[in-house]
Amino acid sequence: MTDPQSSVRGLRGTLTTQKIVLLVVAAAAPLSAVVGTVPLAFSIGTGPGVPGMFVFAGLVLLCFSVGYAAMSRNVVNAGGFYTYISLGLGRVTALSGGLVAVVSYCAMSIGLAAAFGYFAQMVGAAVGLNLPWEVWAGVAVGAVALLGYRQIDLSARVLWTLMVVELGVLAVLDIGVIAHKGAQALPLTSMAPSTVFSGAAGVAMMFAFMSFIGFESAALYGEETRDPRRTVPVATYASVLVIAVFYALSSWVAVGAAGPDAIRQTATKELGNLFFTLSTTYVSDLLTTVMQVFLVTSVFASMLALLNAANRYIYALGRERVLPGWVGHVHERHHSPHRASIAQTVASVLVLAAFGVAGLDPYTTLATSTLGLGTLGIVALQACAAVAVVSYFWRRKDGHWWRTLLAPGLGAIGLAVSVVLLVTNFRLLVGTDNAIVNGLPFVLAIAALVGVGYGLWLRAKRPERYAGIAVGQIREESVPEPPVAELQLSGAEES
Repeated sequence: MTDPQSSVRGLRGTLTTQKIVLLVVAAAAPLSAVVGTVPLAFSIGTGPGVPGMFVFAGLVLLCFSVGYAAMSRNVVNAGGFYTYISLGLGRVTALSGGLVAVVSYCAMSIGLAAAFGYFAQMVGAAVGLNLPWEVWAGVAVGAVALLGYRQIDLSARVLWTLMVVELGVLAVLDIGVIAHKGAQALPLTSMAPSTVFSGAAGVAMMFAFMSFIGFESAALYGEETRDPRRTVPVATYASVLVIAVFYALSSWVAVGAAGPDAIRQTATKELGNLFFTLSTTYVSDLLTTVMQVFLVTSVFASMLALLNAANRYIYALGRERVLPGWVGHVHERHHSPHRASIAQTVASVLVLAAFGVAGLDPYTTLATSTLGLGTLGIVALQACAAVAVVSYFWRRKDGHWWRTLLAPGLGAIGLAVSVVLLVTNFRLLVGTDNAIVNGLPFVLAIAALVGVGYGLWLRAKRPERYAGIAVGQIREESVPEPPVAELQLSGAEES
């Protein structure tokens, strides 16, 4: 078996702050989230208060990020939440969290592959290219498998192109509405607490938090950066800010375009067509066409980013022999977790093939159910990680009242509320009354229990393996908080 330390060295790469931000923002899929999620939040959430809810969610996640960043300066490991939970809440809990992470991220990757097939089939049919969704999904799985097999820099370069266009499309739409409506495009009522927390505020909060999925993955790339103790915290802060700004601004101008009193009714009528209609009305048919095409690439970018995140969880667990050791190796030339990528690809192909053979709808059955499952699991892990950060620094002398106690504590409370909302509104999240689909949260509970049982067994029967869980590269020295100015200067320093 390969020496774990050689695997750690082999995984190292040259990721910079900008590249990690691309990987993280791509996972959140801003364009597809704005087009697909925001109208639903308008319709069944708080209507004109949705933009303010995105701001609220961003602030909560920034609080979480403060503790997350403090942890990332002491701990560098491809295991992300798995490692953090181990150091804060113990190895048994970490194994539980590690298995939940693998299930959640793999479910998200599979769901996005199905969604890609569904949307690509529609766009292809519009230009006369009539291919089954299974073919489109297969193309996407093959492409991300190839990119995941190669060095992470290649994925970052692909995502750079896709993200520039994706965020550019949203920016052009926002500017177009503001140019036509002026100050009315940004009605102050959307930011008033009485509007933000009125009506079905819990539902709007659920949609807001789920739209940030993927922001937490920055720490997974710590072993592949030049200076992880600086790069990972800055990338985490920058990612949350970028995602929050685009979600809040795009939803805000939508309220201004339709009118605060009419946005709920308009969104209920238009749903997925809302932003296409706004694009045609306030910019041009050309932008609408571009937006429809890049909606598909947005899903692909998210799929690629989340597959890379899943690969690193699988790799970390394999490296420590929690999962089969075969997946815990890196490619000698590409320095990538190539075997983890192969394992994830095989799992995706099997699930997609099974649904295709059964003739089930790729979007209403596979995509919505697996994306709902993955969202719930990842938000639960975020909440658990926030608690782990508080616990970890509580036992140390280098804790800080804000960075390692109050901020992550506030983040943990907000995320815990989100978990409750996701569980109680899971039927609404996946959009079906199917009892089997609505019972999917039990899959996460089973994975968590299996992790606990496996951890207790390792502790009793394989103590040497148990002692090696979630250690990786741990830097016990305390590192000062970087100044806020680094958020502005990092781009100039790491081109």
